[in-house]
Amino acid sequence: MPKRTRFTTWRPLATAATAALMATLLTPAAAQAAPRGSEPVYSYENAIREAVWVDTGLDGDGDGRADRVAVDIVRPREPARQGRKIPVIMDASPYYSCCGRGNESQKKTYDANGDVVQMPLFYDNYFVPRGYAFVGVDLAGTNRSDGCVDVGGRSDVQSAKAVVDWLNGRAKAYTTRTGTTRAQAGWTNGRTGMIGKSWDGTIANGVAATGVEGLETIVPISAISSWYDYYFQQGAPLYDSGPDWLSNYVNSPDARAKCGAVQRKLVDGAPRSGDWTPLWTERDYVKAARKVRASVFLVHGTQDLNVRMKHVGQWWDALAKNGVERKIWLSQTGHVDPFDFRRAEWVDTLHRWFDHELMGYDNGIDREPMADIERRPDQWDTSRTWPPSGTRAATLRPDRGTQAGVGTLGLHRGHGTETFTDDPALSETDWAASIDKPTAEKAGFVTGPLTRELRLSGSSEVTVTATPSTPTAHLSAVLVDVGPATIRDYADAGEGITTLPDRTCWGPSTAGDSSCFKETKAKTADVDYTVVSRGWADLGNHASDLEGAPLTPGKRYTITLDLAATDHVVPKGHRLALIVAGTDKDLIDPPADRPKLTLDLARTSARVPFVGGATAFARATSGAPFATPDADVLDGVREPRTTHRVPEGTR
Repeated sequence: MPKRTRFTTWRPLATAATAALMATLLTPAAAQAAPRGSEPVYSYENAIREAVWVDTGLDGDGDGRADRVAVDIVRPREPARQGRKIPVIMDASPYYSCCGRGNESQKKTYDANGDVVQMPLFYDNYFVPRGYAFVGVDLAGTNRSDGCVDVGGRSDVQSAKAVVDWLNGRAKAYTTRTGTTRAQAGWTNGRTGMIGKSWDGTIANGVAATGVEGLETIVPISAISSWYDYYFQQGAPLYDSGPDWLSNYVNSPDARAKCGAVQRKLVDGAPRSGDWTPLWTERDYVKAARKVRASVFLVHGTQDLNVRMKHVGQWWDALAKNGVERKIWLSQTGHVDPFDFRRAEWVDTLHRWFDHELMGYDNGIDREPMADIERRPDQWDTSRTWPPSGTRAATLRPDRGTQAGVGTLGLHRGHGTETFTDDPALSETDWAASIDKPTAEKAGFVTGPLTRELRLSGSSEVTVTATPSTPTAHLSAVLVDVGPATIRDYADAGEGITTLPDRTCWGPSTAGDSSCFKETKAKTADVDYTVVSRGWADLGNHASDLEGAPLTPGKRYTITLDLAATDHVVPKGHRLALIVAGTDKDLIDPPADRPKLTLDLARTSARVPFVGGATAFARATSGAPFATPDADVLDGVREPRTTHRVPEGTR
């Protein structure tokens, strides 16, 4: 499939018409200059609000007729009157009725005719006056749609893809849920951008992975790239529930009554063994990255312990391999929308992104740095490319120290063994707090204080050779920046933000749909260490990521754990630590047994991507003596809790 050239400029009729309209409103001198972006020249109060039901071609609820998904539309009235066609911004979500969207959990509301009054979030208020239509799609099985939620599968993805097809004249829609009167999309040019946080952004990833024509860009925020990796990592279960629980959580009452067969398929297809099944293959968008035609503007929190950073690394790398145009923002937050941690800059950047990708404005966003990265609360750096050029993996080696369990980390092969016992009552925060103390539940390895800063950028992996004492064993590996810092408190209920009472407004409002949202500020914590990357695995998956097997106690096994992508600078004077342990409380479930594991240090290593590679690591650790272990317990964030989290917009 041919790839897009880099940000090809596309000047549609709508853009030219908008420029002509602007020329009537500006002074003669200003009118001579080509417009750099869309302006709020259309009435939001008088916008057309309508609903259609798009035929998905599926019968997920088994009632003998094709499922129709509800599509609520807000679009400016003036272009339609003048015969001009406009692009679409779409958010397809399961949350418009059950749970709400955004920091204030907004739901759709309707008038007596069934047309949308309040569309959650700011997108319609801000973009409709600028010449865009905003479309909010209820996934099949939710709110006013037919069908069943199948948690990232064919029904979920087709719910939104069918709408893109209808916008481009390739699918049927109707003016009512059960009627026969057809609805046409003659008001749009078909150019569509999808946006959404969490499950919504996940659907954007899934639709892009179909290669559907007309989807020009996606903006996935805190989104899943493979549903297996939402529930498991290399066989280790990340939650105590499966996709059937999540489907039931968002299904409408009507869907719950009809969707027992779909629920059973979700149970049977996702065994808690952690083995890969055809259900997960259907929900793996990474494997289909070669089909992606849309550009991708990806946003994620590096401390997101709901939709974890592994989803970023594997999706980003697959998109890069296939030449997809892309941009990325990485914050210090957890599962938080950029509207709530960098509001003004986000709205401006998103506006310019959609203007460029959907309206064809040459506004320079394609020539700006690819990555924005939050280094400290509200302090951002940029990178021309991401990961930066010159980033190479260095192989780090753990070795024994002067006390058991308190080892060193360097470039030379280690020797001997370290032993720890899985304690499911403890987490990564407990391990890191005692990094300089011999403790029974972890093996820790630390550099000396760095003589210069060291930047990690990208995905790491840790190869562990371990001998278990039991037939089952789970492993965790974490990289830790040991040193004082002020960070966003991602383990707090707000996951790095505090919501304030004051509001700011982003576009015009109506009586039923305000554009004014509560402000936020960074919620910070002063810490002695920061966990910067994590990975987990079931040691029973040593031979295959796809299938586990019982272990033979006393036998040595080697497994490589994938650690999540990150971008973190370890400052001068800080230390870099690697911790290997068992169950990471609340982040993975414990195994059936409580194993004792013995690490073979000569066969254990970490491959970590540094800007400057092994040379940069060697320079940063040159002349840095290994510190004498300190008996003090270090302070960090509170223990993260993830029980029964769901990939949704509210925290």
